[in-house]
Amino acid sequence: MDSILHFFETFASSSNVFVEALLLTLQLAVVSLILGIVIGLFFALLKLTNKKVLHFIYDTYVFLIRGTPLIVQIFILYFGISDLFLIDKFWAASIALAVHNGGYIAEIFRGTIQSIDKGQTEAGRSLGMTSSMTMRRIVLPQAFRRALPPLGNQFIIGVKDSSLAAFISLPELFNIATTRGSTTFDEMTYLLIVAVYYLALVAVLTIGVKLLENKLSVSE
Repeated sequence: MDSILHFFETFASSSNVFVEALLLTLQLAVVSLILGIVIGLFFALLKLTNKKVLHFIYDTYVFLIRGTPLIVQIFILYFGISDLFLIDKFWAASIALAVHNGGYIAEIFRGTIQSIDKGQTEAGRSLGMTSSMTMRRIVLPQAFRRALPPLGNQFIIGVKDSSLAAFISLPELFNIATTRGSTTFDEMTYLLIVAVYYLALVAVLTIGVKLLENKLSVSE
């Protein structure tokens, strides 16, 4: 009972610090995922061309992203970029996470775009649309609907992966939890607290994706 009371007391007393870290975590996740979508769509479109050199670029990018740990990618990008010019830790982490998420999002978009019946493209071309216009107005809207469930899953993974930004001293949720835990010698309490915040984030995101799926399915 004492440990439970201690948890809630610590949770309440540290709420201001964790809410601030929560907002930073949300900013990091949103920025990195938006950039990841742009990167992923760009590389997915490379794969859908008829040029082998672009296929090679896509395959190399996806192989490197999926074949190396995210923490290694964060360190390489952070310290590599820092050697070239001064960059804020937030943007260094955002870029690293975006490049990482982009590799997985590229595969999601590639698969969903290729799953659209080729007759849709042919119908667009028969109406006088260009290839880019057909892709933008006919193929991509349908592909996005199909991509939403795996994208939602990737978004959840992206939110949790943002905790690795703690290793470059960005004061997001996990960083605050480990810092306060080490200074108070109460690591377990703060780890449980940060777990609650992440569970809340994932729950809200899951509900939001589900509502969007239902809305799109009705409109379809």
